[in-house]
Amino acid sequence: MENHVAEVRAFNRFYTEVIGVLHQGILDTPYSLTEVRVLFELSRRDRMEAGELRRLLGLDAGYLSRMLGRFETDGLVVRERSAADARRQVIGLTEAGRATFATLDERSAKQVRGLLEGVTEEDRQRLVSSMATIQEILTRAPRAEPYVIRPPRPGDLGWVVHRHGVLYSQEYGWGQDFEALVARIVADYADNHDPRRETGWIAEVDGERVGCVFCVRKDDETAQLRMLLVEPSARGMGIGGRLVEECLHFAKAAGYRRIVLWTRDVLTGARRIYRAAGFELVEEQATDGIVEEIWAREL
Repeated sequence: MENHVAEVRAFNRFYTEVIGVLHQGILDTPYSLTEVRVLFELSRRDRMEAGELRRLLGLDAGYLSRMLGRFETDGLVVRERSAADARRQVIGLTEAGRATFATLDERSAKQVRGLLEGVTEEDRQRLVSSMATIQEILTRAPRAEPYVIRPPRPGDLGWVVHRHGVLYSQEYGWGQDFEALVARIVADYADNHDPRRETGWIAEVDGERVGCVFCVRKDDETAQLRMLLVEPSARGMGIGGRLVEECLHFAKAAGYRRIVLWTRDVLTGARRIYRAAGFELVEEQATDGIVEEIWAREL
């Protein structure tokens, strides 16, 4: 725990320096970062009650009142009494206020573009994904971003092998033997698959690969679901179930009458998905403490 505390504090110091650099332009204007945040919230809607704005940003009532008074003097906001309750004050941006915020917003965006200019597309995707993961973990809220299910593209098969090797080593301690098994399955698919009866799917969130599954031929009447994987950052979004659903639809349309899959008993999340999709456990075998299972269902 203490090592993690030290690492988080070190990251905070680093990121504080980055934010300081990014906001130097805004701090050179007449407005503070808090004032710019107030303008941002007001820009998102036509009118907003002062109490709602105060609670949203956690501001002292007197401090916010003085700030709004300054904005009013500068011609950026208008304040009026609520028609529903005269005790409440409603604030809205003027045209000048919207123009001022637009200038500040573009300046901030320009600074971020400059920060990312020397970063590759791949690293930018990693960066924003990591930021989303931080938000998800610290707010304990599931991600709600839309996801895309698409066919594999060049480079995806290598990613499938890499992520299986890394993820299952981290989560279950499976070594290179497992990664080699996945590599052989992927290589056989790449060399020999029949597109009419075999295919795969890649799941993406914000352009980043977060999951995969493949449907391959076992025999003329039996399909096999292989290599289902969902990244930890994307779990809880329904992606695993959707990937399995795609596999089932394809297998049925391709003329298979039955579908099977191989898994291990420790993969409890995957087993829940399989059971929900109608699969049943039909065979299991223990080897060196690892319980391997065969699941199947009719199409």
